Amino acid sequence: MSAGGPAGELELVRRGEPGYEEVRAGMVWNARKPARSPEVIVRAGDERDVARAVRWAASAGMPVAVRAGGHNWIGSSLREGGMLIDLSRLDRCAVDAASATALVGPAVTGRDLAAALVGQGLAFPVGHCGSVAVGGYLTSGGLGWNPGVWGPACTGVIGVEAVSADGALVRCDERDDADLFWAARGAGAGMFAVVTRFRLALRRLPAVIVRSTYVFALQEVERVASWVDEVAAVLPARVELSLVLGTRQDGSGRKVVSVTATCFAGSREEAQGSLEAFGACPWAGRALERTREGPVGFDALLDASDGLWRRGDRCAADTLWSRRELAEVLPPLAREVERAPSGRSLVLASPAPAGPGLALPDMAFSVLGSSYVVGYAIWDDPADDAANTGWLRAAMDGVAPLGSGHYIAETDLLAGPERVRRSFTPQAWQRLAAVRARWDPDGVFAPFPRDAWRSG
Repeated sequence: MSAGGPAGELELVRRGEPGYEEVRAGMVWNARKPARSPEVIVRAGDERDVARAVRWAASAGMPVAVRAGGHNWIGSSLREGGMLIDLSRLDRCAVDAASATALVGPAVTGRDLAAALVGQGLAFPVGHCGSVAVGGYLTSGGLGWNPGVWGPACTGVIGVEAVSADGALVRCDERDDADLFWAARGAGAGMFAVVTRFRLALRRLPAVIVRSTYVFALQEVERVASWVDEVAAVLPARVELSLVLGTRQDGSGRKVVSVTATCFAGSREEAQGSLEAFGACPWAGRALERTREGPVGFDALLDASDGLWRRGDRCAADTLWSRRELAEVLPPLAREVERAPSGRSLVLASPAPAGPGLALPDMAFSVLGSSYVVGYAIWDDPADDAANTGWLRAAMDGVAPLGSGHYIAETDLLAGPERVRRSFTPQAWQRLAAVRARWDPDGVFAPFPRDAWRSG
């Protein structure tokens, strides 16, 4: 590790120096590391470090990429050449219970944020995977818990502090520098400033969280999905529905489709009433398993999700928004799950993951469909990389004609240059280009990753 750069004040490691490869690999949570190497990796301690690093990169002609938690599946923060600014030390979280707001650094994880809030009766729609840092999650939109009531997580961002392409520290919200604030809520890996702090509007923690699940044989997917399409239309907004197509984790190797309803309610009685339609499933008698859980804590929700993705896994992901019903989208994916080379690979699906009927603010994040699907290939052996990534690509390509776009946070941007554009509405895509031209006219920040980038 060497100290160098502008005035020797930044902690950094240069390509080719001892320890560089270990640091580079540590920038990505996924065990499948991209074969892309920045010229220099800067570890920032605060926003002033970030500003110095940006000014140095601009003067040296090094494109800047940014990393908060490194959870992006394609490792988008790792670019070939240029500078990577690591924000992992910007992990402070200050909660003001009186105003129900919080100031949160980009490296704070969803689990840590939830833990800081729960004791004060507050909550925020953190991601379903608790180890994801809020930096990339919020700037990409954030499809999190309780979407029917809380909406996408970025709607709870009411202000940001950022370092712009000229190295200036700026604060922006809906009134001040509103165009940069608009971009910060949804631009994802194409963001052209470094967000160093988020100001969040917090929610009241539901008094009761109740989960209920059915597990069916995978062959039942069409009738199960048809029922989910129907029941989603009548359940209260406080009930979040999700489906998982995968392998039953009981050693049997049996392929199943599970349906879970998570209700965020004011009382146990309200939860029971809210789940009444879910409990009246006409196919309940065909279920392999039926669980009626009592109230659970927010930490238990994160525990269940964290069990699907473990540090050390090799992972790939791809997404699809669709305006079609799940009964049409899921059967072809179920056939792909049947032949998946890894028994840990799965498909997640959700009707209305961004809150139907909610009045969303003006922001770059684009809701592109009424249902959402994400496929995950998860495996252990590097020798199986080609088989698993090929399986995922074929599975998602097979349902691509049913899609209406992608989710910028999790889609495979390396699958083709159109993936980036199709993660936004046409209007948002055009506006994003215009705002970028204003705030970063010299291209200090690396653009969206494209399929031309080398990926291992």
